[in-house]
Amino acid sequence: MNVLLARIATWVLAAIIGVVYGVAGTIGQSAVWGVLPVGLLVASIGFLALLIAVRILTGERASALACGLGALLATLVFANEGPGGSVVVPAPPVGAVITPGLIWTFVVPLVAALVVAWPSASRLRSTN
Repeated sequence: MNVLLARIATWVLAAIIGVVYGVAGTIGQSAVWGVLPVGLLVASIGFLALLIAVRILTGERASALACGLGALLATLVFANEGPGGSVVVPAPPVGAVITPGLIWTFVVPLVAALVVAWPSASRLRSTN
């Protein structure tokens, strides 16, 4: 019973961490330096590093999935129009095909799926 409670607590904590990073990444992805989307690069690399760290530290895929789902939830909430009409991740303007905000909304689920689906290193070592 204690093991189950510890796992559930780990998943909840990972989801909360994912929400916090999802909010920070969604707000920070719009930062640019000239034409270089620095905010998008930092947010994407940081999110990848966060999920890898969660997966390695906990040793299970479910924690990384909870963290990824938390970040995805935060990204989707902040990508919608707020009650006052403000939008953190605007739609591409007319004539533009893609924006950093649009890329960020696809990076979050893709990176989460990649980290969760990546084979376990311990399982690879045991077969050799």
